[in-house]
Amino acid sequence: MDIKANLEAVKKTFINPDCLLVAVSKTKPLSDLKDAYRWGVRDFGENKVQEIQAKQPEMPDDTHWHMIGHLQSNKVKYIAPFVHLIHGVDSFKLLKEINKQGKKINRVIPVLLQIHIAEEESKFGFDTEELQEMFQDPGFMTLTHVSIQGLMGMATFTEDEDQVRKEFRSLKNLFESLKKETLPAFVQMKELSMGMSGDYLIAQEEGSTMVRVGSAIFGSRG
Repeated sequence: MDIKANLEAVKKTFINPDCLLVAVSKTKPLSDLKDAYRWGVRDFGENKVQEIQAKQPEMPDDTHWHMIGHLQSNKVKYIAPFVHLIHGVDSFKLLKEINKQGKKINRVIPVLLQIHIAEEESKFGFDTEELQEMFQDPGFMTLTHVSIQGLMGMATFTEDEDQVRKEFRSLKNLFESLKKETLPAFVQMKELSMGMSGDYLIAQEEGSTMVRVGSAIFGSRG
């Protein structure tokens, strides 16, 4: 496995050089992460709390840990002290728990709100109605220890590129419309996390600022 060559190959295909590459290192051994770190990767994506907890102390301090999987409220406390960005905030309940844990340790925790854009029921996320309900909830205005930095969405797992493009475009449109809304100071629409190994180029064409790429860097998971 030539991680350096794979990273170079992925970077060469980028349409937007400013788009952040999050290397999805879930299930991968520490040696692979250290290799990727050696070749310039600082942002790693994990989807299990237990795994991110185990790897975090073994990596350099300037490693940025992205929690990209579905996060259960009762596990927030384990990653609150060090997580760089939680991508999958898919409910007000989870956001309140992140705020609570941030308060306990006096740390503002950066998050993205996950929007359900796929036609698959298995994907998590807010729909636009739920999002507006949360924004209008009086409790939302009282959050002090979260920083909402943008949106995240996952497209349907399909060969139909038009459908994927349509779903990414809908998320970008929502992102742009939220930018025009008057929202609390802790909500800033800066990041749009969409695109994975199979569709990151379409995602970049549709305005993604952050892509999550695993198998194209580390090889397929065993």
